[in-house]
Amino acid sequence: MRFLKPIGLSAAFALLIAVILRFEPQRIAASLASADPTYITAGLILVQVQIVLSALRWRFTAARLGQHLGVGKAIGDYYLGTLVNQLLPGGVAGDAVRAVRNRAHGDGGKVPVQAVLFERVAGQGIFFVIATFGVMLWPLLGGAAIPEDVRHLLSGFAVAAAGLAIAFLLLLRFPPRRVKPRLTALKAALAQVFLRDRAWIVQTLFSLVIVASYIAMFMLASAAVGAPLPALAAVTAIPLCLLMMLIPATIAGWGAREAAAAGLWPLFGYAASDGVTASILYGILALVGAAPGLVFILAALFSRRNR
Repeated sequence: MRFLKPIGLSAAFALLIAVILRFEPQRIAASLASADPTYITAGLILVQVQIVLSALRWRFTAARLGQHLGVGKAIGDYYLGTLVNQLLPGGVAGDAVRAVRNRAHGDGGKVPVQAVLFERVAGQGIFFVIATFGVMLWPLLGGAAIPEDVRHLLSGFAVAAAGLAIAFLLLLRFPPRRVKPRLTALKAALAQVFLRDRAWIVQTLFSLVIVASYIAMFMLASAAVGAPLPALAAVTAIPLCLLMMLIPATIAGWGAREAAAAGLWPLFGYAASDGVTASILYGILALVGAAPGLVFILAALFSRRNR
């Protein structure tokens, strides 16, 4: 099955190139070159906010499981993990790096892995809630008429998301006998991280601010290239574009994200090329904003060499 990954990556890059060539590459290049530096600076600042707050959420989650992470350690490892996720396919390699680098803490591996996993679940859960409700309510929120094919796509997404949530809850409530012990332990850990001592309040606040910063960053990227979006896009089009970044066969969503933007930006009165340009700039901001992770990569390599 290893051959499937190179095929998927090749298809993702081919999709990115095809989208750029299809939608006025000269205009895309000109828009990127003339992007407003004020919006770009604000976007880069938002990346730092995302990473630092995500690191603090991870630290809080780990503490709920009995693993202590220093603030500097958590932030440094999160910069490292974020950069790795930006450079490698799948979007989870950086999370694995965080878990491995902290496996000396806790119980030798299980707790660090759970802390990383639950921290991601906290963010993705809030994101899916926003995306699902935005998609479901889009026809009622006004704005441009949604084409029938897009409407079917949105309805299918909402049904699929609801189905997955229900299936997961049923699995936890009525686990098969073979996996019941593991699911019982998982339920206890989930309760400790998200429910007990009103931990859900802290988790929700962290995740809401972090998700809002991702959405705001995409709004800034679009405004920077001369296509400012209405508030409606913050809970509809942008979450759908960000969902494309979760496709494992891509590197940080490149290709799939631009294809989605090309189809969605015209719903707000802009050219498809504006959506592609905004998405490319968003990807550049995310990558450049995570560049401080290079410092931690070099530090880790230097430390290993000395040992």
